[in-house]
Amino acid sequence: MTNPSKPANTTPQTNSPLQGVKVLEIESIGPGPFAAMILADLGANVLKISRPGPASTPNPVLNRNRAGTLALDLKNQEDRNKLKHLIGGSDVMLEGFRPEVMERLGFSPEECQTLNPKLIYGRMTGWGRSGPLAHSAGHDINYISLTGALHSMGTAESGPLPPLNLAGDYGGGGLMLALGIVTALFERTRSGLGQVVDTAMIDGAALLMSALYGLRNTPRWPALRAGNLLDSSHYFYRCYQCADGEWVAVGAIELPFRRIMLELLGLKDEIDEILSRPDTDPATHKQLEDIFKQHPRAHWAELFFGTDACVSPVLSMAEVMDHPHNQQSQTFRDIAGVVQPMPAPRFSRTELDVPNPAYNKALLDEWGLDSNL
Repeated sequence: MTNPSKPANTTPQTNSPLQGVKVLEIESIGPGPFAAMILADLGANVLKISRPGPASTPNPVLNRNRAGTLALDLKNQEDRNKLKHLIGGSDVMLEGFRPEVMERLGFSPEECQTLNPKLIYGRMTGWGRSGPLAHSAGHDINYISLTGALHSMGTAESGPLPPLNLAGDYGGGGLMLALGIVTALFERTRSGLGQVVDTAMIDGAALLMSALYGLRNTPRWPALRAGNLLDSSHYFYRCYQCADGEWVAVGAIELPFRRIMLELLGLKDEIDEILSRPDTDPATHKQLEDIFKQHPRAHWAELFFGTDACVSPVLSMAEVMDHPHNQQSQTFRDIAGVVQPMPAPRFSRTELDVPNPAYNKALLDEWGLDSNL
């Protein structure tokens, strides 16, 4: 058992939505830890099973709220028996290997559910478990490239621009897996049985595109890339650079909000003329670009703050803690020197705890494991 820092909490969460749910997280990267983090944020008792050997540096945010980490060699019979024992007392197990890896290790869904018929078995792959790419390597950019998502992002000049790895790994992968697990836990209250939650990042990324596929069948989304409402082609939905090189985001889609934005930019006498032009008109883009470059970002942030103009500063990760809205809502907090987003969503009755960066001895005790191993 690894225990890199002294536990900050001494008691389990007592009023969280998933309090009492025990989750085995088979060590993986990216979307798997994100799904486990979400479940842990919601109060689940998550124990990570890692490979033996030197431990990699854990991500201080994705690995928060864990009970601990237990190193097991799944090719060693004694360690295999330990995992089987843990499976017998778990509600959920999640893994993120390529197809057939867990089967070769002897921990297929069928074998695990023989040990525990109530087990929710969460699986994460990139391409799914069937099809010609199922066993091929890939990353977020590859999964979203086959869904229409990547093709739709970017400008005419830039070509496709990947949105970090948010759409495939985290939105289409980790978040979908966590939702599927919670849904299966709810269904288990009726059936009393576990089941497999099979999550493929390509499926989740495709699902995230649902609204846009709907728009493609209307006049509101005429172009393949660049020329659509939400892709920076419209002057009222894009980012503008300021005098200091920083940026502001403009999202004044609705006409009343657009008028407020143009008025605050000092264009009162020209508003009707601007609104009569095509929304993609280069002259309007250039006109607003020149105006925003007249002042630094702080000027525009103050001018538009609290209005319905839908204009906001584009903050770096180093700046988010200083914004007054983020401060009051506590969207982010500094925990042990690491700025991190707080658990979401928020509940009226079952309050979520502040994330704990250290392993939690009280949660570990529920697994019957010695934190000093």
